[in-house]
Amino acid sequence: MLVSLFRLLSFLPLPVLHAAGAALGWLVYLLSPSYRRRLKDNLARAGLSHVLPAAVQEAGKNVLELPFIWCAPQERVLAAVTIEDDALVKEALAAGRGIVFLTPHLGCFEVTAQTMAARMPLTVLYRPPRKAILKPLVEGARARPNLHLAPANLSGVRMLLKALKGGGLIGLLPDQVPQNGEGVWAGFFGKPAYTMTLPGKLHGMTGAPILLTYAERLPRGRGFVMRFVRFEENLGETPEQQARAINRAMEKLVARCPAQYFWSYNRYKVPAGVTPPGEPMPGGDAS
Repeated sequence: MLVSLFRLLSFLPLPVLHAAGAALGWLVYLLSPSYRRRLKDNLARAGLSHVLPAAVQEAGKNVLELPFIWCAPQERVLAAVTIEDDALVKEALAAGRGIVFLTPHLGCFEVTAQTMAARMPLTVLYRPPRKAILKPLVEGARARPNLHLAPANLSGVRMLLKALKGGGLIGLLPDQVPQNGEGVWAGFFGKPAYTMTLPGKLHGMTGAPILLTYAERLPRGRGFVMRFVRFEENLGETPEQQARAINRAMEKLVARCPAQYFWSYNRYKVPAGVTPPGEPMPGGDAS
């Protein structure tokens, strides 16, 4: 049922989906007190309250563009994407150690995986949906040629490691809250956030370079611009140092188009079994 609905919506032009998404963003914002409170709190914490109106609309666009991204013909999706700075990708590939792409919940993060997979095989980490009704959509309609889904468990990590050792590409959402034992507390916009340690571990085990990437959503449904950014932070040696470095890099990336970050995401939740953090941390450098 849900897959059929998404496929039906995928026939609509992207400008129509984005216009409807902007309206949906305001509708959810006005009707859901918890959603509204989290969105406002997260923006205020980052000192970005002034982008609230745009952020409300961009959040809605993020939802209603998914039928297009997941279910429209691949050539139609790729035609909506302009790529910039791909010289960084060629440079990283020349080392022969694969690439660890870090893509936060910024812009149209779903289209970045499809765009890279159209060039060469890409393995991305994902968390299987808890609700059975969502599984056909996430694992079926989302699938594309050369795009391999690695579940967020031990077998998925092995898939990622195998891809890197073969000189391949992998993709991670570094601001996705990991499960107990898979992260550490690190400051993100001034508050402790449970942060995955996997990027640092994979880099340490393979020497694969880390690149940041995001797809900025253009106004009036004109498509997306996919950009690559060099990871310039000092990772350090401990999981805590690496998590702080990655969060600093994510903060800088979000600053490029702050209204398009998914501010309603519950980034600061405490996963089951994880000990809550102590005192609030000042910025991304706190411990």
